[in-house]
Amino acid sequence: MGAMLDLRVDARRHVPRVPSFPALASAARDTWRGRMINEHGSARVFDALSAQLARAGFDDDVVAECARFANEERMHGVLCGAVVEAFGGEARAPTTDALPFPEHADVPPREAALRNVLSVSCLSETVAVALIGAERLEMPEGALRDLLTRIWADEVGHARFGWRVLASDAPALDAAARARLGAYLAVAFDALERHELAHLPEASCPPPEGAAIGLCSGADARILFYETVVEVIVPSLERAGLPAARAWEGRRS
Repeated sequence: MGAMLDLRVDARRHVPRVPSFPALASAARDTWRGRMINEHGSARVFDALSAQLARAGFDDDVVAECARFANEERMHGVLCGAVVEAFGGEARAPTTDALPFPEHADVPPREAALRNVLSVSCLSETVAVALIGAERLEMPEGALRDLLTRIWADEVGHARFGWRVLASDAPALDAAARARLGAYLAVAFDALERHELAHLPEASCPPPEGAAIGLCSGADARILFYETVVEVIVPSLERAGLPAARAWEGRRS
C-alpha cells in the first residue's frame, strides 16, 4: 500500500450539484473515488513520459505538451474527488505503490519513448475517450456532465497527441524497428486488456438512473472497449505501418 492521497481541500472548491439517488450514493462514491485515484496517478506517467521524450531528443513543444498533460491529470483527480464529496464522501483514499515507468533500455531512446507513447496515448487514452464519451452521452445536461465533459476533452487531447507523434515518427522507422514495435504491441495490448477488464466488472449492472451519476454497465463498457480496439486502434496502427492486427491476435501468447 502506498501513501494516502488527500485532495479534500482542492476538491471542495469544485463540488458540483448532483442528482439525488440515495440508494446509489455509496456506489457513486466508490466509483468516483476509484477514478480519483486513477486519474491523479496518471500524472506520474505523463511526468515520466515527458522526461523520457526530452532525453530522446523530441522537440521542446512536444515535451512541453506532454508535461502539461500531467497537470491536467492531477486536475482530473481533483474533479473526481469533488464528485466524491458531492455524494457525501471525502476526497481521500489510500493508494497502491506505483509501478515503475518502463524505460525500454533494449532499444534506441527514441524508439523506447515511442513504445510508451503508443501504450499511454494511442492505446489507453484512446480507450478512455471512447468510454468517457459514451458515459457523457448518457448523462443529462447539468453540472456533473459539464465536469465529465472537461475531463473527456482533455483525454481527447492526450490521445490525439499520441497519434500525432506516431504519424511524425512512423515514416522514419526501418523494418526492424517496425517488427520490434509490433512485438511490443502484443505485450501492450495484453496489459491494456487486463487493466480495462479489471476496472469494468461484468457483474456491474446499475439501474437505468445510474447513468445520470456515472454508473455504467460493465458488460456494455466491455463491448465498447473491444470495439474501440478492433475498429479504431488496430486499423489506425496498421495505417501507420505497424503490424497491430497480428499483435492484437497474439497478445495472450
